[in-house]
Amino acid sequence: MRYADKLSQRLTTTGSRLCVGLDPRPDDSGGIEAIPELLKRVVGETWEYAAAFKPNMAYFEAMGIRGLEILEEMLGEMPKEVPVILDAKRSDIGETQKYYARSYFENWDVDAVTLNPFLGYDTMEPFLDWEGKAIYILAVTSNPGSADFQRQMVGDRYVFELVQDICARAKKEGRKTDVGMVVGLTNASDDVLGRIQDFPLLIPGLGAQGGDLENMAGKGRVAPDTINVSRGIMYKEMEKGYGQKAKEWADKIAAAYPCV
Repeated sequence: MRYADKLSQRLTTTGSRLCVGLDPRPDDSGGIEAIPELLKRVVGETWEYAAAFKPNMAYFEAMGIRGLEILEEMLGEMPKEVPVILDAKRSDIGETQKYYARSYFENWDVDAVTLNPFLGYDTMEPFLDWEGKAIYILAVTSNPGSADFQRQMVGDRYVFELVQDICARAKKEGRKTDVGMVVGLTNASDDVLGRIQDFPLLIPGLGAQGGDLENMAGKGRVAPDTINVSRGIMYKEMEKGYGQKAKEWADKIAAAYPCV
């Protein structure tokens, strides 16, 4: 089964595009040794509302070797029906990328990974022939600095449109791996979305970053887009349970951007 089909099935099951971000913070959680139990609780209480989970490598790497062990343990216990998108944003020359691909798709067996396309198409290729897997390439990120490069014009096209060409090329070549893009909700203006084709989108920027769900309304998209919430579930409104917060976000997302 292709990744896009697995994700589409999950969207149908949950009725929402919610992607639950897993960004563990030891300083806010009682220390590193409290993190495994925290992650078990978050995953266990939110999975029924989650179209996908997105662990962010930076938070696990910041905990050193123990953090990588925690990540590996968590990945081995994830619900199999929920796609896992590893937010790594890796970028390197092709030979190095081969080992990143093996690390994520073979050793950890995640469903998808985020990549930085700045080094070009050949550095994406080591990730493009994995059956049932996907990559999301950074196109329009959710930070203000996306205006420095991604939303600059080269001739009559934006840089993010050149990034989008990677998706189109991989599809034209019939690569086994599905290719989508990261498009931040905070910068998803009509001008941006009007130039984004119907490739799967991973959409951060909702919740703490202040993205507006109305940006996605009425765009006629049918790709299995997912909208990420991290801090809004793990570290906000702590008087509420993780499952309650996930359901509330799932309902808000479904109301503004229903699954077709």
